[in-house]
Amino acid sequence: MIEALAGMALLLFLAFLRIPVAFVMIIVGFLGMAYVGTPTGALYNVGQTAYDAAINYELSVVPLFVLMGNFVARSRLAEELYNASNAFLGHRKGGLAMATVVACGGFSAICGSSLATAATMSKVAMPSMRRYGYSDALASGSIAAGGTLGILIPPSVLLVIYGILTQTSIGKLFAAGVLPGLIGVLFYLLAVRFTIWRNPAAGPSAERQSWPERMRALSSVWGVVILFGVVMGGIYGGVFSPTEAAGIGAIGAFFFALFRGTLTWRLLFEILEESALTTAMLFTILIGALLFANFINLTDFPQALLALAAQFSDTPWLVILAILLIYLILGCVFESLSMILLTVPIFFPLVEQLGYDPIWFGIVVVVITEISLITPPVGLNVFVLRGVLPDVKTSTIFRGVTAFWVADLFRLALIALVPLLSLWLPAFVK
Repeated sequence: MIEALAGMALLLFLAFLRIPVAFVMIIVGFLGMAYVGTPTGALYNVGQTAYDAAINYELSVVPLFVLMGNFVARSRLAEELYNASNAFLGHRKGGLAMATVVACGGFSAICGSSLATAATMSKVAMPSMRRYGYSDALASGSIAAGGTLGILIPPSVLLVIYGILTQTSIGKLFAAGVLPGLIGVLFYLLAVRFTIWRNPAAGPSAERQSWPERMRALSSVWGVVILFGVVMGGIYGGVFSPTEAAGIGAIGAFFFALFRGTLTWRLLFEILEESALTTAMLFTILIGALLFANFINLTDFPQALLALAAQFSDTPWLVILAILLIYLILGCVFESLSMILLTVPIFFPLVEQLGYDPIWFGIVVVVITEISLITPPVGLNVFVLRGVLPDVKTSTIFRGVTAFWVADLFRLALIALVPLLSLWLPAFVK
């Protein structure tokens, strides 16, 4: 018990020193296993864990979905999604910000990355909103918040990782993320309306487009509909596994970019290089988290947590509330993937013993992780936008996302209190 608490304290201390979290977990995991066991055993565990992660067939879904997202991101699809959303919403007060949120949701359905969604949509939506006199706070806030949808709306890399860590059906997790994702879009639209209600000058209306113009804009997004339908429909219908779906999606995205004339040899190399770097980063964090989890499992900390949970068998919601508060605090320090990899191996057995559905818990965890992407002081989506939009202050973006993460808190409460929102669609997945 003491060893585990000391290891967690050391991990938090090193993380506060801004040492990359992946290396922090590897260092603390190795030192902890060497202390609890032997240095030789710790070295063997490091090698075996890295080897097992590298050859894990289920984990091959990660680079394939990353590759699919990169192909789509370079195919000008984000621009067409934004134009289609703008055609129906742009004439309203705050309509361009609403169109940004809707386009982010559609782009997330293919991209699967919050950071990529935020970075791509900033180049598409920000110039248009500035042209119509939108405040930088609302414009950047809608992009940063809309980008968070990428880790929940399937295909989601975080849901894949959670499914592998907990041995939960990835297909059912993908189905479970659909309704909460749509609710997220709705709540973000309400956040835009609230911002406009408080300050009507923050989001002027644009021109109203005719129905023929709307239909032309809508017809340009057929690619994302077909690709999403094939990948997700195949998984939900049991036609192929998530790994096979990721491979089909990557091939489909390649031909999609090729037929649109956006793919060159130079661009292909950049996409492959970026996908390899992203995959290497994800696997490094994963290996570090597995090593740290192995160290924790060698102590009596898991057993102590389970014994503590048994004392709350009559009021299990108190344990869930405590877990959610811990996630909110950790979200101010850790980025999303590290937070999930660090905490799920510890909390999942606890939640399972209390009788909660692992699919529901996975959605709750991802939703609360979404909030961490736009909350200070880390807020990765905020800093991604700061890099893409150097003339916008960080404080301005954080001010702009405030209404959105407040909306996220209401969504989190709704999903936590009404499990059916996460469990209805998975019931139909084979």
